[in-house]
Amino acid sequence: MATLPEAEYIWFNGKLVPWQDAKIHVLSHVVHYGSSFFEGMRCYKTNQGSAVFRLQEHVDRLFDSCKIYRVEIPYSNAEISEAVLETIRSNKHTSCYVRPVVYRGYGLLSVDPLGCPVEVAIGTWDWGAYLGDDVMENGVDVCISSWTRPAPNTHPALSK
Repeated sequence: MATLPEAEYIWFNGKLVPWQDAKIHVLSHVVHYGSSFFEGMRCYKTNQGSAVFRLQEHVDRLFDSCKIYRVEIPYSNAEISEAVLETIRSNKHTSCYVRPVVYRGYGLLSVDPLGCPVEVAIGTWDWGAYLGDDVMENGVDVCISSWTRPAPNTHPALSK
């Protein structure tokens, strides 16, 4: 199985750190209770340089997802947007995938997450065509699932 192609840096709680140093504790709240929120963005090479597709909309949605669960990101919307761009530049990407993630870190290990800090990381890595490089040539197999999406009053389906 292939592993994720490593970049040089990850933006981690306000600063760029080497990829290998971006770690969380095994007793962090997120590991035991899944208290995390993420976005998936693409950065594309254009004639005017690299551009993140709908950067502001993605960052807005990340903040909205966190708000649903009463998680306050310790950075502003503008700071997260700039951190995305800084991470891309620092890793010298012209085209890449971007994954910002907000989660509850190491603190009190209980169902109540409020004793755990809110942490933020932004990773970038090279990623070619979303479904593989040969998708335009060979197509993809798809199906319609028989699973019914849960009703919106059972779980906040708008958050990611």
